[in-house]
Amino acid sequence: MEKLQAEDARYLKRKVKGGSLDVHPTEKALIVQYELEATILGEMGDPMVGERKECQKIIRLKSLNANTDIATLARKVVEECRLIHPSKLPEVEQLLFYLLNRKKSGNGSIMCTSCPVLLTDKREKHPPRDLAPFEGMELDEEANINRIDHYVELLYEDIPEKVRGATLILHLARNPDNLEELLQNETALGALARVLREDWKQSVDLATTIIYVFFCFSSFSQFHGQVTHYKIGALCMNIIEHELKRYDLWQDELQKKAANQNVKKEHEKAFKKYQGLLIKQEQLLQVALHLLLNLAEDTRTELKMRNKNIVHTLVKTLDREDEELLVLVVSFLKKLSIFLENKNDMAETYAVEKLARLLPCKHEDLLNTTLRLHASPPLTDESQRQLCMCILYHISVDDRFKSMFAYTDCIPQLMKMLFDCGESPMDPELISFCINLAANKRNAQVICEGNGLKMLMKRGLKLKDVLTMKMIRNVSQHDGPTKNLFIDYVGDLAAQTGVQEREEYVIECLGTLANLTIPDLDWELVLKEYNLVPFLKDHLKPGSAEDDLILEVVIMIGTVSMDDSCAAMMAKSGIISALIELLNSQQEDDEFVCQIVYVFYQMVFHQATRDVIIKDTQAPAYLIDLMHDKNAEIRKVCDNTLDIIAEYDEEWGRKIQSEKFRWHNSQWLEMVDNRAMGDDGEPFMYGDDGEPFMHNGDILERPDLFYSAGTVLLPPIPAIRPCITPGKKTLGTQLAQLAIGSTIGSTYSMAIGLTYARQTF
Repeated sequence: MEKLQAEDARYLKRKVKGGSLDVHPTEKALIVQYELEATILGEMGDPMVGERKECQKIIRLKSLNANTDIATLARKVVEECRLIHPSKLPEVEQLLFYLLNRKKSGNGSIMCTSCPVLLTDKREKHPPRDLAPFEGMELDEEANINRIDHYVELLYEDIPEKVRGATLILHLARNPDNLEELLQNETALGALARVLREDWKQSVDLATTIIYVFFCFSSFSQFHGQVTHYKIGALCMNIIEHELKRYDLWQDELQKKAANQNVKKEHEKAFKKYQGLLIKQEQLLQVALHLLLNLAEDTRTELKMRNKNIVHTLVKTLDREDEELLVLVVSFLKKLSIFLENKNDMAETYAVEKLARLLPCKHEDLLNTTLRLHASPPLTDESQRQLCMCILYHISVDDRFKSMFAYTDCIPQLMKMLFDCGESPMDPELISFCINLAANKRNAQVICEGNGLKMLMKRGLKLKDVLTMKMIRNVSQHDGPTKNLFIDYVGDLAAQTGVQEREEYVIECLGTLANLTIPDLDWELVLKEYNLVPFLKDHLKPGSAEDDLILEVVIMIGTVSMDDSCAAMMAKSGIISALIELLNSQQEDDEFVCQIVYVFYQMVFHQATRDVIIKDTQAPAYLIDLMHDKNAEIRKVCDNTLDIIAEYDEEWGRKIQSEKFRWHNSQWLEMVDNRAMGDDGEPFMYGDDGEPFMHNGDILERPDLFYSAGTVLLPPIPAIRPCITPGKKTLGTQLAQLAIGSTIGSTYSMAIGLTYARQTF
């Protein structure tokens, strides 16, 4: 026989031709494509029969991680695989680098970092939902539905052949087009169910592969009956329970070896082995639980699972670290939480405490699923309710999500919890959550429904509760019908400023009053009845109180100054001078500056206060200085205030106009002023008397600049305006450059620039 084989070998010629390299679609592996050519030669060495076959070799790289030396690993791959030519070493390095850095998409497929195309198995048309291929599914041959009988025969061999046969059938089942035909083959399904029942303890790979086959059927509701017929669900429950017990044993064994310093090397070896076993076990758990989740679409099947303590099993699995497995477990718990009995089971097994460790997490799907489970109606245990409150509080911190609470029954429940506290202190989580929600207008309307605002005011004023008043203050900031509800409580709030109360409490009461910009409110009566003007003036002095309280006093003055009579009271009391003094001391604080300028803006609307500000104070001068402040809001309020002052006072109007001209044409003015002096420092060509062009006078009040030597009036050109766009040359700059470059010192050219600016400013 050996002689015959040797003779055959002389007439059989095999030729291997290297092909392309690619990465594996789902695993850390390289795929080498090559061509195998077999030729039968005649006695004279002539080729008689030849055949070519496309083949591929998979090179798995399980050790590839962030610490791997890519160049060294690439050389090792090229040296050990003869199918890869040494010239392809750079390509191998590039593929290894890609494998190390590629990202997974949400469904477990691999996402290319440079394009949005998913790299999926070409043999897979539409894989079952939400379950990615696992390690060990790869085959060197392509499964063929016509060879199903051969694959079934492999299930009667030893364990490795059974795994191979089950894997081939799995490749067929992952294509939904084959499911109908596989379903007709009762022999194949029966053999798979029998092998799973008898041999699942002998091989994790075998159990995982067979359960995966039935999972493919469970992904479609019409096939649930066949899966139930073979009692796969009950078998999966037993397998999961057994694997969880094995996990506990592994943990105990590792702890014992870790405690014994004499067997440190054994512990390291056992830990590496444990990590490999854990990966395979979690793959098995993921497939089995996903199959059960699919079958739980039928409430009768779900009830059977509950009778087998499915909730306890799932909660126990929450101790794992694999994020994909945790997403599946939390999703399963969320589905089960629809029924009260399951929720009670979760409370008994301390599910909420185990879920708490998952928040926050970087895995978006896990975070979202966990929060959705927590969003279910709260569990009855007080500690669990408090935990849910903390989660909801963190959600309410983000302004994007505040409005969502208005369309749930959350706010009525919170208000009930507030009122149930009576006069006892409230949980800080509860009131903090309510304060955040009150910052949203729609939420504030829901809070005020019924007697909501009345009850809050009663508690806040009676108990002098700072946090309750902070919540009320947030409610008061919203325009519309909500703000009008506060008219009945203006007196109560104003009364809090006249007594010796805690400063933080007065801040909230005063801030609430300052928010009440209501046209129908008689602020003059409030100021007189509660003697607020002396209080406001005394607290404007720098250092008289904390900055927060002083700022609220300034805002309050701005609010009452909208009323004509109140503004007059403020002016007579000397508050304007106090504001200017405060402005000097707080000029570095933009918030103070902006609010004080806003008070001036309100006061210049009224005749009495406008005259005081313009004639008796230096407020306009301060406003001119602030006209070019770096803060955009301050500049805006200053400009509006100065425009009103310029409209009612001609002298200040000219000063303001001149300052604006100087600012917008500063570049041109600087050039002209510099050119007005010669190189030797003497006056240059701008007058016989040697007077500089730009002295200390108002340049817009220099009529001699607008006429030529022959006293001929220059014709106006009203269509041209000075450019005030930052970064661009003004018209004056352009004309000055022309004048300097051609007719230096020409009064005519200079007069044109000033005439254009004056006529159009």
